[in-house]
Parts: sequence; C-alpha cells; structure tokens
Amino acid sequence: MKILIVYATTEGQTRRIARFAASRLADRGHGAELLHVADAEDIDWAGVEAAVLAGSLHMGRVQDELAEFAAAHADELNARPTLFLQVSLAAAGTDEDELADIDRIAQAFCDRAGWRPGRIVQVAGAFRFTQYDFFRRWAMRHIAAQKGETIDPGKDREYTDWDALGALFDRWPEAAG
Repeated sequence: MKILIVYATTEGQTRRIARFAASRLADRGHGAELLHVADAEDIDWAGVEAAVLAGSLHMGRVQDELAEFAAAHADELNARPTLFLQVSLAAAGTDEDELADIDRIAQAFCDRAGWRPGRIVQVAGAFRFTQYDFFRRWAMRHIAAQKGETIDPGKDREYTDWDALGALFDRWPEAAG
C-alpha cells in the first residue's frame, strides 16, 4: 500500500515521529512517501492509498501550513484511510482537562479543514532545551515546574512512547481500510 505522510514541525520532534512512521510502514512492506508540508505540492493522489498528517501543538494551535494543506486536500484525504498525529507535551501528562483540551483542539483543526480522519492520535513530544532561546527555555522550565517535573535545562527530554507508536503503525492502515 502506498502511504503519504505529510508533517509540519517546529522543533524537530514531529519530524522524528514522521520518519519513524515511514520507516515502520516500510518495514511492514508499505511504500511510504514522507514530505514536509512545505514540499507537499503537486501530489499525485491517484497513487495514494492512505495518508498520515502529523503536526505539533504549540500555544493551542497546530502549524498553519498543515492546516492549509489539510483544507486544500480535504476531499482527497476524506476519500482514503487517514490518520492525524498531533504531537504535544500535554499528551505526556495525566491531567484529564488538558487531555480533553488537546482532543478538542485536534477535532477543531480537522473540522476547520473539512477533514474527517479515521483516527486522531495524541503523541507525546519532547522538551528541546538545547534548541531554545533564553525566553523559551525559561517558559518551558516554568511549565515543567507547574507540572512538578524536575528537568535539567541543559538536556533535552523526550516523552514519545516509541513502542506504542510502533504498535500503532504495525496495525495501521490495515485496520483502517
């Protein structure tokens, strides 16, 4: 099966997740085409049998360019099995209100685009302290402290559950189609 994976990333974790998905799908015998959303032009949808969109959540929003892509290609996406991966730090938490909020944000993203993915999956992201400027590092330390997290601001911390993500792609898209 040929599967298109289109992603947008801010700090690189969503790119890692999209690459992992492409590799896992290829290991299962699927043809996976991985594209950053900026390079996702002139897609030959006739050859695409399923699609994955992946974006990261920052300040309550997924990247605008991914939203524009989803809206521009909603008809094509709705015509095949699709999966939306929304990456965020909140997905690593256990706060029921925050988890409900990120679910609401994902659904609103899809509704605005007119896209009805077969499944929406919340994926835990990462703290990328080594990539943050002073102000962002301070803000992320503040967020971590509010959650009771002990962090080392000189080191990155990854929350992505690679085993769970691998299990998802071991079953998908056969289970969706």
